[in-house]
Amino acid sequence: MEDIAASVEGALLRHSGIRAVELVGSRADGSATGLSDWDFIVVTDRFDVVAGALPTLVADLDPLAQQWDRISDYPCYMLMLSGPVKVDLIFPDEPYESLPPWVVSGETLDAIDQHFWDWILWLASKREKGKDEMVRRELEKMSAHLLRPLGAEAVPDSIDAALEDYRKARDEREREFGVRISRRREREVQPAISSG
Repeated sequence: MEDIAASVEGALLRHSGIRAVELVGSRADGSATGLSDWDFIVVTDRFDVVAGALPTLVADLDPLAQQWDRISDYPCYMLMLSGPVKVDLIFPDEPYESLPPWVVSGETLDAIDQHFWDWILWLASKREKGKDEMVRRELEKMSAHLLRPLGAEAVPDSIDAALEDYRKARDEREREFGVRISRRREREVQPAISSG
């Protein structure tokens, strides 16, 4: 875990368009819990070029999941590394428009899975800090953007309920579309966030 900051910074600073990478948030100020994410501000004058290069730049980190945050106020490239470890690469000065809820298909199911496990890991870190109201609001947001499109109609009242609803809906969509997505993310995240 001690090498995460150095690994992320090293991976990104190989690109000539990235001027600086700065660790911020709870990992920088010493208030992190075990599940807290690693937030990095990425400074660049060439956002479009850097954005296109990110999948290649982070490949050596062997991410379990990687995608742009669909509902952020600014561009945020989300990674989930083995551990599990959530990493956010934040570009706060760039314009961004949030995307609508997921459209579910055989082609989007794996990306939805990446989004779900990244999101639920982040929610578990907020639960660790006792931020119950934030967790409740985020579960409502998760329901609207991800779970309901998958077919889970009710808003989950807990992280455990969201896990159950997601797995059931995912399995049904796999059968519907005739696809099978990797369970690697689930195997990594589930033990780390279990509330007992």
